[in-house]
Amino acid sequence: MSTDESTPVETSPGETSPADEIAAEKDAQRGLRPGQSAKNFWPSAKRLLGEMGPERPYLLAAIGLGVISVVLSVVGPKILGRATDLIFTGLISRTLPAGADPEQVIAQLRAEGQEQYADMLSGMTLTPGQGIDFSALHQVLLLAVLLYIVSALFMWLQGLALNRILVRMVSRLRREVEEKLHRLPLAYFDRMKRGEILSRVTNDIDNIQNTLMNTVTGLVNSILTVLGVLIMMVTISWQLSLIALAVIPVALLVTGLVGSRSQKLFAQQWDATGVVNAEVEEAYTGHSLVTVFGRREQVGARFEERNDRLFRATFGAQFVSSLIMPLMMFVGNVSYVVIAIVGGLRIVSGQMTLGDVQAFIQYSRQFTQPLSQVASMATMLQSGVASAERVFELLDADEQEAETEVPGAAATIGEGRVEFEHVRFSYSPERELIRDLSLVADPGHTVAIVGPTGAGKTTLVNLVMRFYEVDGGRITIDGTDIRDLTRAQLRERTGMVLQDTWLFKGSLRENIRYGRLDATDAEVLEAARATHVDDFARQLPEGYDTIVDDDESTLSAGEKQLVTIARAFLARPSLLILDEATSSVDTRTEVLVQQAMNRLREGRTSFVIAHRLSTIRDADLILVMESGDIVEQGTHEQLLEADGAYARLYRSQFEGASVDLDAEEELAGGAQAAD
Repeated sequence: MSTDESTPVETSPGETSPADEIAAEKDAQRGLRPGQSAKNFWPSAKRLLGEMGPERPYLLAAIGLGVISVVLSVVGPKILGRATDLIFTGLISRTLPAGADPEQVIAQLRAEGQEQYADMLSGMTLTPGQGIDFSALHQVLLLAVLLYIVSALFMWLQGLALNRILVRMVSRLRREVEEKLHRLPLAYFDRMKRGEILSRVTNDIDNIQNTLMNTVTGLVNSILTVLGVLIMMVTISWQLSLIALAVIPVALLVTGLVGSRSQKLFAQQWDATGVVNAEVEEAYTGHSLVTVFGRREQVGARFEERNDRLFRATFGAQFVSSLIMPLMMFVGNVSYVVIAIVGGLRIVSGQMTLGDVQAFIQYSRQFTQPLSQVASMATMLQSGVASAERVFELLDADEQEAETEVPGAAATIGEGRVEFEHVRFSYSPERELIRDLSLVADPGHTVAIVGPTGAGKTTLVNLVMRFYEVDGGRITIDGTDIRDLTRAQLRERTGMVLQDTWLFKGSLRENIRYGRLDATDAEVLEAARATHVDDFARQLPEGYDTIVDDDESTLSAGEKQLVTIARAFLARPSLLILDEATSSVDTRTEVLVQQAMNRLREGRTSFVIAHRLSTIRDADLILVMESGDIVEQGTHEQLLEADGAYARLYRSQFEGASVDLDAEEELAGGAQAAD
């Protein structure tokens, strides 16, 4: 499948097709280079079938049950043809003189000039004077009914086996995707929108499951039926079989031409679905912001635009793919008419019996019907494989660097001395962020990192946590390279409080206990009191058992941040990272939280990222970063005395902020007057 190929949906000059509109947005999200395309249909379909490998015993059993069911069902028309012959032969025999020799009757008819009637009778087993043999007819019909009942039973058992296979396969696929998400680097989530990822994890996997449930059983039975029916047709008449076989190349041609076009459109449809989901998720998450800035119309217009892309892509996919079934029905009806005409001529010529022609016509229907079903299922398969392709793209995404645990390395970590040795890092090769960074954080000391936005402050702690890997140099804890530890070993010794709070749906007590799952209620309460969560927790309707959620307004932004601080307090890590941990609390609460943080930092190496310089005055070391470099370092007093970047930053916050703003307004007014 290629997302940059043209689409069969016509567009007027100057109008952008769904393929063009979606491709640009999707290529950017997936990180595709110009000209690079995704996998095509057959490799993805083959890989999807390969996911059934662990269920091979059940698959073989299902195929075996299907073979038995199809064999019994395809024998049915032959037996019913025998019943037709008994009825037709009995009616003809009753009109002939009793006791007459059939050969003499046929010879007499030829002598009377009734050549066609004689030819027809020559192909029958006649008993002149005897009517329909109802005893034999009853036996034949009873056998046919029994065969169809047993065939239906085996088909039901086959359906159960295949459903079990598919449910287990999709369940395993969901598990693989879930595990893959935990192995992906943070850069992947930075590049992909949350709605797009959710669409692949939910919508696309659901579509795969629905597709397989609705097609695999029918596909297996259709293939087996075609093979069984073909064998029965050849045994009846190889000449008529050639007419029936002429349908196959036509069916393949129709399916190939229509299917290749619909596959591209279905891929665009599911890509557009991911874009719409991302748009809805983003608008819902930022609903308050959208409302405050009065951007509802713009957001609605953008949604309508992307929803229209989805509509056009879906309509095009369904329209093109829906052509398969009518075309196949037309081809099948043409084949049916030709077989009926040629079969009638062969009955008249005595080359075939009426029962055999009737059975063959039934077989021709059974032969073309599965082909039509396969062609119609191709529509759904195209959609399912397009979704599978998107899921496989996620599964094939580059993972985090492999763990290189050195035995005993974790045991060397104790005091928490962190050292950066000539560290280099960049988010993209074109722009290097950190060029040559070296610093030492002594055990139990607090290192504060300040600087303008984009200076690399958060990047620094992300490197310590191994959310990103360094491009050069190394970071050590107590002399041990952090790459010699597993990420779990590193992070279980590290506590982190982020600027962006996050609460899961659960009780307040459970959210605090998230920092250490084996903590007792007494320890949870101690952490809550130390971080002043207890002050507002007791005022909630259910106290610590109150259900909270990150998206609801039970707690204020500052209270949510206090909860995240309580988590870190409960975890009692060796290394502590605070990324603007007090940005959402008021001044009075900040003082209280600062006291709690001082207790929390005792005996631990701490990295504190702060814009409020009042919160880091007592730091043992303050680093001032600009453009990924440390331009100044020292204590609060030393940096003020140096009268450098830190001093300017400090004065802008505490001394000259209003004066600077007034000066800027005067300059702006003067510029306007000059204009």
